[in-house]
Amino acid sequence: MGQQFGIIGLAVMGENIALNIERNGFPISVYNRSYDKTEAFLNGRAKGLNVVGAKTLEEFVTSLERPRRILMMVKAGGPVDAVIAQLRPLLDEGDILIDGGNSLYTDTERRSKELDPTGLKFFGMGISGGEEGALWGPSMMPGGDKETYQHLEPILTKVAAQVEGEPCVTYVGTKGAGHFVKMVHNGIEYGDMQLIAETYDIMRNGLGMDSDAIAETFKTWNEGELQSYLIEITSVIANFPDDQDTNHVLLDQILDKAGQKGTGKWTTIAALELGVPIPTITAAVDARILSSYKSLRQTTSKVYDQQGFSFEVDRDTMLEHLRHALYASKICSYAQGFMLIQQASKDFDYGVKLDACARIWRGGCIIRAGFLNKISDIYQEQPDLENLLLAPSFAEEIEERIESWRHIVQWGVAVGIGLPAMSASLAYFDALRRERVPANVIQGQRDFFGAHTYQRVDREGTFHTQWPALYDPSEG
Repeated sequence: MGQQFGIIGLAVMGENIALNIERNGFPISVYNRSYDKTEAFLNGRAKGLNVVGAKTLEEFVTSLERPRRILMMVKAGGPVDAVIAQLRPLLDEGDILIDGGNSLYTDTERRSKELDPTGLKFFGMGISGGEEGALWGPSMMPGGDKETYQHLEPILTKVAAQVEGEPCVTYVGTKGAGHFVKMVHNGIEYGDMQLIAETYDIMRNGLGMDSDAIAETFKTWNEGELQSYLIEITSVIANFPDDQDTNHVLLDQILDKAGQKGTGKWTTIAALELGVPIPTITAAVDARILSSYKSLRQTTSKVYDQQGFSFEVDRDTMLEHLRHALYASKICSYAQGFMLIQQASKDFDYGVKLDACARIWRGGCIIRAGFLNKISDIYQEQPDLENLLLAPSFAEEIEERIESWRHIVQWGVAVGIGLPAMSASLAYFDALRRERVPANVIQGQRDFFGAHTYQRVDREGTFHTQWPALYDPSEG
């Protein structure tokens, strides 16, 4: 009888999830390319626990019971392929390999196809929650062979975050579904974070609020419909003191260049390929990229007048408008993400259940939020709902907030504070609610310069018009 679970990769995430699994009653084996790291783990955080540390992959594989369940917590891309190549000759038919990193879903699809003839079972599993989540309960999104999931379920359901007695893990779907869903989760996360950052910008630079007032506002908002992990942590960081200089708040000293690891960009690319509009998420990706052009922004700030328009406003009234605008914008961001997952599931035959996605995102993950309960209920009642904005409960809430939403976006334009994600959410809503949009002009233009044809509203078929020439070639 061997160890019940194996972990490859002992960076912080790997260590934490290993400790989580062991704490929940499952003996584990661990392996790291550098044995010094393994040894430090065994003599440190894992000391006295039911953990076996292997010096070689052969020793690691031999220590595990069959079917072997191995979670790879290594860097996405080449390192995953390298570990798989090293493991293949050591494993037996029916053994299970799980990629727990942020791999691109198309890589997961490729690896699944390559391993299928060998009899090895490959899972791509998104894990969200960061270091703390990995240790105490993340949200997990495994995708692969449904029958094989029975060998993972007893462990994963214990290790995952728990909300109202339910584990924040479920079988997501076939092939690369796990990593696709995690990718979109991260895209929604990008949108959510940008919307909150824009809200902070209005508070700080539009309304002139100090850090304590901003922190208190986010704290209060977290007790209502905006309750979420990201709002909660923003209430903490908004006035957190700088440990290097007690006269400043840390946020004021952090360089305004946002990092990214690619999942937001992948979400936008996937949406373009699948033909699903996700303007809020794309705007958030663009905003991060634009933030990286610090020197260009510094130069441009010297070219243009920094004075925006100034308006006397009642702060409390503006904050109420802002709360409504943020909530409506967030609904649109989540609606875009869920629509993208729905389309991918249809096109790739993943079999993803949207209500389950919302349910497992209620705890452990970065985008956990109170209104995910509502989203889960909506998709449970209407699994084929085309867009969350069609749900009566959300439609009613947006109707109540439209005036505030428009007021904030208009005010941001007037005072010179860019709101790319919030504006994108509003534009998305305005486009979806219109039965007729100006795409007829685009089709007319395309037919004029390229004979691309068009369809008509009054009859079936495809048409082309002989448009008048703009110039006479004989006049040279």
